[in-house]
Amino acid sequence: MAQRLHLVFGGELVDPSKNVFRDVDQLDIVGIFPNYEAAYDAWKSAAQRTVDNAHMRYYIAHLHRLRDEEAAASSTEELGT
Repeated sequence: MAQRLHLVFGGELVDPSKNVFRDVDQLDIVGIFPNYEAAYDAWKSAAQRTVDNAHMRYYIAHLHRLRDEEAAASSTEELGT
């Protein structure tokens, strides 16, 4: 069974109606989680901690969707790394 890793991260947005971070150097990387349920719990906790700041947003990125197990090589393999 393939792992389904999820990244939880967030930061302050320039405008609450857009998904553009004010300063990507200040992103809060909450962590990488082995399943959606654990990622959701971490996302919810981080979002609730910052509920008073309308510009703060947290996201769940589905890292497993970035990998294509059927492809012969990933883009990083093509770069020689």
